[in-house]
Amino acid sequence: MTDPLLIPCAQCAGLNRIPAARLGDSPRCGHCKAAVLPAAPFDLDEAGFAKQLRGDLPLLVDVWADWCGPCKAFAPIYQQAAGQLQGRCRLGKLDSEANRQLAGQLGIRSIPTLILFKDGKEVARQSGALPLPQLLAWLNGQGV
Repeated sequence: MTDPLLIPCAQCAGLNRIPAARLGDSPRCGHCKAAVLPAAPFDLDEAGFAKQLRGDLPLLVDVWADWCGPCKAFAPIYQQAAGQLQGRCRLGKLDSEANRQLAGQLGIRSIPTLILFKDGKEVARQSGALPLPQLLAWLNGQGV
């Protein structure tokens, strides 16, 4: 990959053109100066969700709720995965309680649910919390 990648900023959703060889260099957003590829999952909401689907890197979304025990148990695993997948996949978190309309549009029936998007389209879905090795293996099977 030698062409620059278009990647939305996790903070402001501004599109950034980043050379693939520089993804590991902690690129900063040209708009807001925040980290484009944070080493932690970032929050998603109804207002900015569509903008985060743009870009050339896959987006993995963890749909969760504060009252959900398995969601809370999965949070540290998802955090670890974000660090390991930095530059290969962006990891976002969608609070299903605060974003009920979007959760409904996504067809969420159980939580936690993981949804992988590539090129703005859903390509895979997994319900339930996974151990880190299984999560990474699932994503590897999806070409991430």
